[in-house]
Amino acid sequence: MDVTASVAAVETYLTEHADRFVDELIDLLSIPSVSAQPAHAGDVQRAAEWVCDQFSSAGLAGEIIPTDGYPIVYAEWTGAEGAPTALVYGHYDVQPPDPLDQWVTPPFEPTVRDGRLYARGATDDKGQMFTHVKAVEAWLKTAGRLPVNVKFVIEGEEEVGSNNLDRFLEDNRERCRCDVAVISDTSQYGPDTPAITYGLRGIMACEVTLKGPKQDLHSGVFGGSVANPANALARLIAALHDDEGRVRIPGFYDDVVPLTDEERRNFANLPFDEASYRESLGVNEVFGEHGFTTLERRWARPTCDVNGMISGYTGEGPKTIVPAQATAKITCRLVPDQDPKALTGSLRSFLKERLLPGLTIDFVDQHGAPAVVCDLHSPYMQAARQAIQAGFGTPPVMIREGGSIPVAGSFKEILGVDTLLLGWGQNSDNLHSPNESFRLVDFHHGLAASAHLWAALAEQQA
Repeated sequence: MDVTASVAAVETYLTEHADRFVDELIDLLSIPSVSAQPAHAGDVQRAAEWVCDQFSSAGLAGEIIPTDGYPIVYAEWTGAEGAPTALVYGHYDVQPPDPLDQWVTPPFEPTVRDGRLYARGATDDKGQMFTHVKAVEAWLKTAGRLPVNVKFVIEGEEEVGSNNLDRFLEDNRERCRCDVAVISDTSQYGPDTPAITYGLRGIMACEVTLKGPKQDLHSGVFGGSVANPANALARLIAALHDDEGRVRIPGFYDDVVPLTDEERRNFANLPFDEASYRESLGVNEVFGEHGFTTLERRWARPTCDVNGMISGYTGEGPKTIVPAQATAKITCRLVPDQDPKALTGSLRSFLKERLLPGLTIDFVDQHGAPAVVCDLHSPYMQAARQAIQAGFGTPPVMIREGGSIPVAGSFKEILGVDTLLLGWGQNSDNLHSPNESFRLVDFHHGLAASAHLWAALAEQQA
């Protein structure tokens, strides 16, 4: 197979069919596949069928596989004997579009304005996922084959926790066997600064409820004679950190893998304006663990955050009570090699040991996932660098991200492979917010980078 000649033909195909690809993406974005809302169950199913039809049209063998929730769309082309196999993951479900009154145009009536395609799911993740489908189509319609083997796992439950994905991977280990996974559900570092995300933080999440009297009490009659759950919860939350921003949960830092000197240099060399960062967030100072930069804190250090607190009377005016209970939602972002299960147990013990007399605690372990960091110098990472350089016209920067994509951990644990996290979008694309969009130039650059990836992976194998 003359890969160089094939790449040229693929590039021509992408250019000639660029408008059609946008029109097809608009069709997909018009389907309100909101997995969190049962009223859209039929739309989620319709989106799965639409994606499967695209695979068939592109020349892959596609299949809709039922789960206990929404189906997984699986497709493959495995005609490159002896070549590496890449497994592409994406999702066709989307977040709820609320609040609707903040959208300039309706979320499921895709609209192009100022070079951007506006719709729910434009970047997260329909648009990004779709680039890989069309790149494979370009290879099969021009060269008649791919230089590598490609498999797709596209799910419909990412936005509600991917409850059935790990079971699918466990049950289909051989079918999903691959050398590397590919996910485009992250972002570039900034406009016209493509990035490879080589690390993601893990997560542990819980809900803590302190219970005191059997009902709210008059604070004048009973206050001072019983422990106040709201006061007690505030004490526990305050105990989670010391004055230098370090988490005080026992064992929290015991297994943390420190940043390498190379990583710290790479982060320091990135174009980052802390003043602009503060302004964008509306704060006058940054704060976090002592001894680390803002990027290091965001991407590569563990954290513990209260996400919400509920207790007592919160309406207008005073109501003098001792509330019967108080609840906090807590998440910790984790780094290698922290164990979510072990730290969840440590947090539970930490809180129980400090519980005031007369109170009980309900601790609900909600979910957890380990952090993922991939080898910066693997041949697959080198192939991704080459592909992005070819597709975007500039080399990528290497970054971590502070969020979590649990499936990357699942690929490592279940399939034993690293993941290439290749984001084509921007952090400013309003993911999960009103007026989500995808720059069309990024969509087309992503198409080209995906097309080059398959050739670059084959080249690394050779």
